[in-house]
Amino acid sequence: MSVATASFGSGGAEPYASALRRSDSNLLYLRDARGGTRARAIEMDVSKWNADADSADLSLLMSVTGPVLDIGCGPGRMVRAARDLGLLAVGIDVSATAVEVASRLGGTFIQGSVFDTVPREGHWQTALLVDGNVGIGGDVSALLARCGDLVSATGEIVVELDHDPTHEDQFTAQVVDQAGLSSATFPWAEIGLDRLAKRLPALGMRLVQSWEIDGRNFCRLAKIAR
Repeated sequence: MSVATASFGSGGAEPYASALRRSDSNLLYLRDARGGTRARAIEMDVSKWNADADSADLSLLMSVTGPVLDIGCGPGRMVRAARDLGLLAVGIDVSATAVEVASRLGGTFIQGSVFDTVPREGHWQTALLVDGNVGIGGDVSALLARCGDLVSATGEIVVELDHDPTHEDQFTAQVVDQAGLSSATFPWAEIGLDRLAKRLPALGMRLVQSWEIDGRNFCRLAKIAR
């Protein structure tokens, strides 16, 4: 079941795909396409996605158990880091370029949408939504519900959050590069801890832990036992 017809950075001039193929510092911008006073752009350094996992990534991975599904894996740094820690990990991404780059660097990856059929459904122990990927599809509740279907009864979902716990937004976005080349528009969302916590009872989930490291904010969710 697909909740969105367009995905992060696809279509248009494909600036995301171009950035993934480069190894140097390459900035992209996630731009709010609504225009007006609410419009803004978030800077994204793709070289960090292409680099090895950093200390915050590693601390997260050292606290989870496998098998791990990295949703929106990009060029695959989390999957490779998990593998190096002895965890079974697989990445999934709708971008053919992301999967191509990730596979070339090493690891196991699937090209496709998390909302379509995924191997081992109901048997993943950890689902990762990092680097803002809680925004995939533009509907946080739908994405978390889908993750709940994918993880086991004792599984957990690890989410990277907006730094503002009261922030929540749902909007139409574009990816734009420094030359002004842009992708097609796609639905996206952002959410902070307090706003996310309010959604959990309706999703049959509970907050296990939240933490901040190196300026990044995370939480761990589990399904409520029935």
